[in-house]
Amino acid sequence: MKAAFIKKTGSPGVIEYGEQPAPKIQDNEVLIKVSAVAVNPIDTYIRSGKYTFTQPLPLPFIVGCDAVGVIADIGSAVKGFKKGQRVWTNRMGMKGHQGSFAEYISVDAALVYPAPEHVDDVALVAVLQSAATACLGLIRAAMLKASEIIFVNGGAGSVGSAIIQLATARGARVIAATNGSEKMEWCKSLGAELVLDYHKDNYAEKIKGIAPQGVDVFWDTSQNPNFEICVPLLTQHGRIVLMAGSNAHPTLPVGLFYNKECMLRGFSLINAGQLELKGCAEIINRCIEDGKLKAKVAEVLPLSETSKAHSMMESEAKLWGKLILKP
Repeated sequence: MKAAFIKKTGSPGVIEYGEQPAPKIQDNEVLIKVSAVAVNPIDTYIRSGKYTFTQPLPLPFIVGCDAVGVIADIGSAVKGFKKGQRVWTNRMGMKGHQGSFAEYISVDAALVYPAPEHVDDVALVAVLQSAATACLGLIRAAMLKASEIIFVNGGAGSVGSAIIQLATARGARVIAATNGSEKMEWCKSLGAELVLDYHKDNYAEKIKGIAPQGVDVFWDTSQNPNFEICVPLLTQHGRIVLMAGSNAHPTLPVGLFYNKECMLRGFSLINAGQLELKGCAEIINRCIEDGKLKAKVAEVLPLSETSKAHSMMESEAKLWGKLILKP
């Protein structure tokens, strides 16, 4: 089969495209004929060597973590699936397992979920990783309740967009920050009640109109969280959620933080268990089917251009939306 793979970690140039052995399934696995995959930040971290697991990468290593496709074969112990069924997964390429950027992949059936019937492959794969991150964070880290107010810094990004939509579906009110009129309109279309331009607007002044006591949750999707900005915006017992910024070392206004009895939570989708992932998958499928979850797609490329796609993600500052690849 054809696949995008690396023989060593490094820049996007280490990605090769060519023949690799087709996977053989275990009793608990299904074989999926891949129809679409998406490039995610975690893919670039693993490829570059910036993110490592306890188990070493199996070299050559097929890159990628998510996929949409059709079941081609089923292990003897697998129940609840059938050949020809359209499915998705977003847990490949981790903990010693091969990734998803190939014509065929073998996946533990516990990490495979039915695909919504009326959503095409590109639209579906575009939301998977970001929506799972948003879903897990809203439940586990933000503990967001209906009627609460959440501020999303970076609302037009892939994860930010998913947070806006899933928080709105949960019954919460959303304030988002982004830059530029086009991205601001996008955030509004997703359900944000108030959208701020982080280059122009005074956050405190604008937010006071709809959240005079402050926001319940401040979710920062950026690589450089600024606690000097977000802590004053929080209400009593407010929560800060972090899911990015691995090299950041921001200062924290400790006095204001503990006087408000705030909480700071970090989380990573990589650490999620099977039951958590299944719960998120059910929410994602339901929201997609109800038309409450979508993603911005920047470009659709052939799988043979995986190296180009990684390079675009890392070097093109104006890139907005998901990069989708098709075998």
